[in-house]
Amino acid sequence: MNHFFLGLSRLLAIAGGFVLSALILIVVVSIIGRETGLGAIKGDYELVEAGMAFAIFAFLPYAHMTGAHATVDIFTDWLGDRAQRVLTMLIDVVFAVILVIIAWKLYGGMESKLASGQTTLLLQFPVWWSYLPAFIAAVIGAVVGVWHAGVRIVEAFTDKTIAVEGGEA
Repeated sequence: MNHFFLGLSRLLAIAGGFVLSALILIVVVSIIGRETGLGAIKGDYELVEAGMAFAIFAFLPYAHMTGAHATVDIFTDWLGDRAQRVLTMLIDVVFAVILVIIAWKLYGGMESKLASGQTTLLLQFPVWWSYLPAFIAAVIGAVVGVWHAGVRIVEAFTDKTIAVEGGEA
């Protein structure tokens, strides 16, 4: 099961990478257009804003599964293996709760924008459209976070290693 969630996280991160690459291309072309007098891409700020929300949430599950988040070990290096497992479990449980709250709040925001009919200024696309991909990525992140927290709970109480850094077991 750990391989499934790692694969899902990897696919989502790849999608986020494609979106981020497209956003970079939009910004570059828009800047070149401004500098050469051809004009910027209409709605470039709106597109970047919408795409960045998805990209950020697309990278979170893979970073979590592979242990790529920044850590400060200076205060915990002296702890024994059991204490390290319990600390890792607590951190992952809190992170899972936060990911669930973020997904829940994104859903509320998307629902609000859908009900209000709000659109973007230049492109006039419904604002909820940009919430939807971010919400989907956040839900996947929450599911992966809950799974990973469950794995860490089992690891903490059984002293078995199920998921090692890098996501493989």
